[in-house]
Amino acid sequence: MQSNRELFDLYQRDVYRTCYYMVHNASDAEDLTQEVFITLFRSNREHIEQLKAWIMKVTVNHCLNHLKRRKSLHLKVSANLHLFTGTESKSVDRQVEERESAEEWAVYMNCLPAKIRAVLTLRYMHDFTLAEISKLLEIPLGTVKSRTHKGLKLMEQILREAGAQIPELEGENYEQRRKGIEAQVK
Repeated sequence: MQSNRELFDLYQRDVYRTCYYMVHNASDAEDLTQEVFITLFRSNREHIEQLKAWIMKVTVNHCLNHLKRRKSLHLKVSANLHLFTGTESKSVDRQVEERESAEEWAVYMNCLPAKIRAVLTLRYMHDFTLAEISKLLEIPLGTVKSRTHKGLKLMEQILREAGAQIPELEGENYEQRRKGIEAQVK
């Protein structure tokens, strides 16, 4: 079994090169290399037969996740360019209103239980999929779904108590109702 230092010395170049070829950015490749080795150092690698193959798999997965997040961010930015025009062009009133709104949402989110708040934050603030949240929090997918559902219900109740206008539609199905609450949370 190799020490962490030996593992780093032996595979650092391969990991960095793989990251660089995948993301085409030196600083991102350095950051990803560091993340990969942190993952490797924290993992139990005693029973791994093909160590280099496993390391490359971890590396590629980190790079793919990075690329997916970056693509998602670029799509969001391009879809919402009006939000990134700079604070100079915004009126002082608008800046104050946005800051107060963010603080208000933080208060609402803090009313939720920590486990539910974690799921809603990952889902709606960071746009992770339910499966990714399941892996991140190391809980079953069904638990993620139930916490999301319960969190949206609790957030609806909190918003109603705060005086927010949430329309109640007769005969609406679950999917319509969920989308309405999600729009309020985002």
